[in-house]
This record gives sequence, structure tokens and C-alpha cells, in this order.
Amino acid sequence: MELQNSVKEALNALYHHPDDVFRMEADRWLQNFQRTIDAWQVADNLLHDATSNLETLIFCSQTLRSKVQRDFEELPSEAFRPLRSSLNTLLKKFHRGPPKVRTQISIAVAALAVQVPPEDWGDGGIVNWLKDEMTSHPEYIPGFLELLTVLPEEVFNYKIAARPERRRQFENELTSQIEVALNILTACLKISELKEQVLEAFSSWIRLRHGIPGSVLACHPLVYTALSSLNSETLSEAVVNVISELIHYTTAGNSGGIPVQMPLIQVIVPQVMSLKEQLRDSSKDEEDVKAIARLFADMGDSYVELIATGSDESMIIVNALLEVASHPEYDIASMTFNFWHNLQHILTKRDSYTSFGNEVSIEVERSRRLQVFHSAYESLVSLVSFRVKYPQDYQTLSVEDLKEFKQTRYAVTDVLIDAASVLGGDATLRILYVKLYEARTCLGNGHNQWHPAEAALFCIRAISNYVSTVEAEVMPKIMSLLLELPHEPQLLQTVCLTIGAYSKWLDASSDGFPLLSSVIKVLLSGMSKSEDSAAAAAVAFRHICDDCRRKLCGYFDELFSIYHSAVIEGGSFKVSAEDSLHMVEAFSMVITELPADQAKQALEKLCLPVVTPLQEIISHGPEVLEKKPARELTVHIDRLAYIFRYVNHPEAVADAIQRLWPILKAIFDIRAWDMQTMESLCRACKYAVRTSGRFMGITIGDMLEEIQGLFQQHHQPCFLYLSSEVIKIFGSDPSCAYYLKILIETLFKCTTCLLTNIKDFTVRPDIADDCFLLASRCIRYCPQVFIPSTVFPSLVDCSMIGITVQHREASNSILTFLSDVFDLAKSTMGEQYLTIRDSVIIPRGVTITRILVASLTGALPSSRLETVTYALVALTRAYGASALEWARGSVSLIPSTAVTEVERINFCQALADAASGIDVNSLMAPIEELSDVCRRNRTVQEIVQGALRPLELNLVTVS
Repeated sequence: MELQNSVKEALNALYHHPDDVFRMEADRWLQNFQRTIDAWQVADNLLHDATSNLETLIFCSQTLRSKVQRDFEELPSEAFRPLRSSLNTLLKKFHRGPPKVRTQISIAVAALAVQVPPEDWGDGGIVNWLKDEMTSHPEYIPGFLELLTVLPEEVFNYKIAARPERRRQFENELTSQIEVALNILTACLKISELKEQVLEAFSSWIRLRHGIPGSVLACHPLVYTALSSLNSETLSEAVVNVISELIHYTTAGNSGGIPVQMPLIQVIVPQVMSLKEQLRDSSKDEEDVKAIARLFADMGDSYVELIATGSDESMIIVNALLEVASHPEYDIASMTFNFWHNLQHILTKRDSYTSFGNEVSIEVERSRRLQVFHSAYESLVSLVSFRVKYPQDYQTLSVEDLKEFKQTRYAVTDVLIDAASVLGGDATLRILYVKLYEARTCLGNGHNQWHPAEAALFCIRAISNYVSTVEAEVMPKIMSLLLELPHEPQLLQTVCLTIGAYSKWLDASSDGFPLLSSVIKVLLSGMSKSEDSAAAAAVAFRHICDDCRRKLCGYFDELFSIYHSAVIEGGSFKVSAEDSLHMVEAFSMVITELPADQAKQALEKLCLPVVTPLQEIISHGPEVLEKKPARELTVHIDRLAYIFRYVNHPEAVADAIQRLWPILKAIFDIRAWDMQTMESLCRACKYAVRTSGRFMGITIGDMLEEIQGLFQQHHQPCFLYLSSEVIKIFGSDPSCAYYLKILIETLFKCTTCLLTNIKDFTVRPDIADDCFLLASRCIRYCPQVFIPSTVFPSLVDCSMIGITVQHREASNSILTFLSDVFDLAKSTMGEQYLTIRDSVIIPRGVTITRILVASLTGALPSSRLETVTYALVALTRAYGASALEWARGSVSLIPSTAVTEVERINFCQALADAASGIDVNSLMAPIEELSDVCRRNRTVQEIVQGALRPLELNLVTVS
């Protein structure tokens, strides 16, 4: 009674106390209360208490539902019958509401049915029990109908802490009782006020999608009731749900598929098609139109393979879907977008035609189908292209509305690409050019109506990858128009992006540099107009310099002034620091096309406006350099990184990095404490190493000496990341072995001292992540240096401590490192070091396996299951019988209250099969089941982890 009063007081505080602190405290107390075993009795008592208010009833019904779903195993086995009896009484008590309470009680009863075997309910399981209850107590039918509705839904509710085997049994149990359930629902149809509820329950049972032949459903009273209700004044949600589920049911694999379900399809399709006229009925309620559109979209999605044959009957459905696509409301029109995509996929992919035999027959049929659907996709282009037009008041739109508009544009882009795949890019372009030409007249009428032209250009840009580079009919006209359009910011932005999208066409154009020169002038206007148009122009510049580099490389000096204006501060361009990187990339790609001697000079020129500000800062002494905001340095260093990345002249870049090293070293020495600057600088060095490779000469030695010394002082993770790149490039070079050995021993000794317990891993996950990425690189590129080193055993010990860190990237890097160790034989030269590896891994095998099993069963989130499983399988394949023995020992520690003997055996058998070489994907089910079983609720998970204790294991010390 005291607890019951406390619950009521806490609920009163939660909903009515004026102080936020009190409300939060009450909420916390109630959440903790729900986890206690007392919550069962208290919630039950308060639900039966006639004085409980609505807030109390809702909370207690949710509590009871949650306890049945997650904590049923807390109760002794003899508690089932009193619990069922109490829930049944509550179901009757609340049979007319409140609806929220009745729903929670219904879900609780359904969850109970999932947890216990059918014989506990009597002959025939819960469905027959329910039938008997409804027969004995017809006055409570509304409450029982809700239970009948939620029952099949709970098959797919993984919040219920049932074992996978029991869940499968429950699904089979309900499947075998479908006929009984449908008979109950048919009998309930006689009560007219229950029709909606009956149909909702019917759609819920159809969702199970098991084996009722179409011939049976086609003449079933429930189906007849739903179909006949389509013609009523207002469409109910229940009717639409039933028809929708029936449509999906006819194509579900386990329902027998289209051939078995054809009698049902032949009943549904004409009834739905009869609603077509209502799509255009302006007097029709919008929600009803949306419901009708949904049914047409469902038919299109479900019967797309039939429709793709191009029969006369299928074209009737296609025309109806075009009708939906033409609806002025985007939410309605967009329901068809998925259909047009799937239809395009079937029409264009060769796999769709393999049944036609030889290549000639395939091509004939493919051409026929494409021709049949040609006009439909032409209409579609016109129907969707206007939807990307900016609204007149776009400048006053809210952030949310602007986001929605952008999403609409992305969706329309996908539809246009689908159309271009069927029609061909050139044919689609001709349609869109007409739209652009028409929109041009709006620009000349004095109203400055740029919106239609911008929309047409957006669509033209969307299909750029599908337009041939030799298209000569409309592309020259479009390019000519682009040069004439007014420089309104939003329109200019799209003009710039369109120019960039057609960079390959510009390269192939016979007009050569004069046309390029004209479009570059437009891009310069874009850079000067607004930040948005400048960003678009910078992106376009990058595309043009990438694709037209051969034409542009002869004009590098003339173009350099554009680059210079884009990267210096206070210029006339409105290019942001971030967007200027596109310009750096653009000109770097042009330099790549130059001969080596010219490239070296051009590279110096490219670096000059970037390096000069850094030299200026350094020249003022260490104190000034140390106090500068990181952004004032990284803006220039990031540009250097792009130069080193995209100028593909290894010797020229190596020469540049050697000349610039004193500047970079000064920043390393003074700013090593600053993570942001160091990350930027290491990224620049990484690209220099990647591009220059073996040409770096003495500079690489200086760089390695610098970072290993600084890492010991400042522990910046990016030093490890840069070392990974060095290992990748120089790992197999015998002349570098000595330097690399010193590097990795220095870095790993320091890292293992930083990561001595799981708390260290949690506090410094980035160091753990980069450390073990580097270790994996060492295994792949220089096992001859890494495996015999003194740091290898301590790094394995370190990985065992950190496997269960919750940080996703750090955990994945550690698991990948261990997998690489187990898979050592697969790496270059790895096989000759197996003896050393085994001397490290075998003494630790029991512990490693136990930590991996603990990770699999709850120490790590279930999203890491695949990575953990691969590590466990790799260990098993490397150590065979020994690893299987380690695994058996680990799972034997888990108490039988959590895992059955059968589940243990299945898991070990899956690992044994993996050891024999069977594909791991086919073995995932038993491994996933062990994981699911051990995570089925908090109590079980705590029992399992308490038995395995992954963080308390004594690590084996290697002398």
C-alpha cells in the first residue's frame, strides 16, 4: 500500500507539479520503480482499483505491458495462471476504454502468449482460448477484438524477451490458427458498429502472409466487406489498410505468389481501378484522395513485374498512376515515385529478359517494352519537372519548409534519372529544353520571373550523366542561353552548377577554348555575386578543370589570376575558405596535365599565395605562432593538403615538401599541443607522402623523427594516422626497415602506456582507434618488422583490455586488428611469422575467446555483431580444435537459466563448421541466436556478463 501511494504521488508530481526539478525527479523515480519486481503487484493492484485516475491507469498498464514483455522470467512458473486471469479481468474491465489502457492490456496478453507454450492456454492455444472467451462473454467482444488485432503484430515485436525458437513456434502457432481467427472476425461482422475494428484485425492477420489461397480469399466475406466499402461516401482507414495488405499479400513469397493468388488479384484490381475518376474529383476529401492514391501506388509497387510486360491491361494501371503523379499535391503525386523507379529497373536491366533466350530475342523484347512505356515516361518528365520550381515567397520560408523543398528536389531528380534511363538522356533533354525555352519568355516580360527558368535548368542538370557528350541538337542552344540569362543569385547558382555538370560535354565540344572561355566568365560572375553562387561556381570550376584539363593547361598563366583571387583574403570573390578548396583542387588537376618541368614551376606558383601567409605568421616569432587561432593556420594548411593530393607529379610534390619542410616543422614544433592544427598538418603530410612515395628522400626521415618525438609529449592521435600512411607506402622497402622499427616501437610503447584499462580507452577512443588502425597496417605491409618486435605481445594485451570499449570506431579497429592477427597467413610474408604469432596468441587464447563471446552476448551493442563474429571465426579458423575448446569453455560458464544446452551446442557447431571452411554467412543464424538469447532482457544480460566478466579477467603475462 505504501508503494502504491508513492506511485500515485510521483505521478501527481510528474503531471502537475510546477517545478521542473520535481517533475524530473518523479520521472526518474517512476522509471526505477518499473524495473523492480514489486512493480508487478503494484501495477496490477492499481489497475483493479476503482479509485485510480486516468494517469495512474495509463502508467500502470504500460508498466504491466513492459514487465510481461521484458521481465516475465522474474516470475515463478506457477504465476502464469493468476497473471493470465488478472489480465483477462482487466481486458473485460476496460473493454470500452480508455483506449490507451485497453491497448496496453491487450499487448500484455499477447506478449504473455509469445512467452509461454500453447498448451498453457489449453487446447488450441490462445486463439481457441480467445474464441471460447468471446463465445462465453459476448458483451466484452470489443476488448477481445483488440487482443485479436495485436496478436499477429506481436510475432514481429522483438521487445518481447522470448527465445528465437519460441518466437518461431508462436508464428507457426498463429499461422495454423488463421482460419479460426478469420471465422471469429466473420462472425463479428454481424455487429455493424464493430465493422471498422473487425477490418483492422483482418488486415493485421493478413500481414502474417501465410498460405491462404487466392481462390479462398477472393470469395471470403471479410474481403467482400472491404471491397464493397470502397464505394462508400468516405473511405475508412481500416478499409484501405485491408485492401493495401491484400495487394501486398498477393505477391508475398510465402503466400504462393502471383500464380496462386491470381483469383484474388482479379477481384481486387477492377475494384480499385473503379476509383480512378475520384482522383480528379475536386469535391472529394483530400484524405480520401490520398487513400485512393495509396491503393494505386500499392498496386504499382506489387504488380510492377506484371506491368513491365507492357500488356494492354497493365497500361491501364500505368495511366492511372500517371493520373496520381499529376495530382497537384506533392504528397499524393510522390506515392508513385517508387513504382517508376522499379519499373525503370526492370525495363533497362538485362537480367529481366534472360527467359527470352538468345541475345537477338532479348534485344527485340527490350526494345518493344521500352517503346511501349516511352510515352508514359515522356509524360512523367513533364508532370514532375514543375515541382522543383522555387515558390515566389521562398525567401520567407522556414528552415523546415526549405528542407522539405530540397527533399522534393532530390526526389524529382531521381525520377528524372529513371526517365532518362528509359527514354535516353538526349530525348529527355529535348523535353526539358522546351521547358527552358518557354521559361525564357517569362524573363523578357518585365516581371523578372526567373523561377521557371531555374526549375528547367535544375532538371537539365539532374540528367547530365545521361546526355551524350556528342549531343549537338539542343546542348549548343542551352549553352548559348546560359550566357544570356540574368544574374539573379538563385538562377546564377543553378547556371553555374549546370555548367559544371556538363563539363564532359564542354570538353568534347568542337568549339574548343572560346566556349570554355565564355562559360568561365559566367562562373566568375557567380564568384562575385553571392556566397551561394560562389560556392556553385567553385564546384563547377573543379569539374571543368578535371574534364577539360588538356584544353586548359595551355592557359595556366591566364587562369592563375582567378585562383589567386579565390585564395587571398579581401579579394573581389565571395568564395568561402571551404569552397576555395574546390579551386585549389581544380588548378592542381590542370597542373597534373603539364609536362614535368612546367609542372614544377606551376606548383611553386600555386603554393606561393598559400605559403606566404604562413611565412608571415612564423616570421613574427614563436609567441605569435603559438597564440594564433587554429583557423588562421588551418585554412592555408588545408589548401596545401589539396595541392599535395591532386597535383599528380610525384617528383614535383616531393621537391615542394622538401622546400616547405622548415615551415611545416616550425608549426609542428610550436603547435604540437593544438589538435586542430596538428590534424590539418598531418593530413597535408599524409597526401604529400601518398603522392610523392619513394621520391620523398630525406624529408620522410625528418618527418618520422618529428612525429615520434612529438607523440611521446603530446599524444596527438593524428601522428598515429600519419604513420599509417608511411607504413602503407614504405612498409615493404627493406632499406626503411630500421627506421620503421624504431617508429612503431616508439609509438606503440607510448600508446600501450596510455591505454592500461577500459576507462583509458573510453576517455581516449581516438588514440585507441588510430593505434590499432596503424597496427593493422603494420600486419598487412610490414609483418617482418612488426610481428618479431617487442611491442607485438603488449599490443595484443592492450587490445584485450579495449575490445569492449563502447566507442564504435575504436572497438571496430581493435577487433579488425585481432582478426588481422588471426588471418596473418593471408598477408604478404605473414606465413613465415606464424610461430611467433602463435607463441603470443595461444597462451592468451582462453581469455581472448571469452572476451569475444562476452562481446557477442552483450558486452558490445548488437550492431557490432558482424565484426565480433568475424574475429571469433578468424580465431577458430586459425586455431581449429584448440579454439573450439576455448569457445566451449566460455559458453559453458553461462548459466542454464540464460542459455539452454541446445543453444550452446548449436553455437559451437557453427564455429566448428566455420573452422572447416564453410562460408560464415550461412552460419550466422546460431551465432545471432546465442546473441539474442543472452540479450533478451536486462536481467539475463547481467547474468551472462556476470558469468563471463570480460573486464575482470587476469591477463597472461608473457616473459
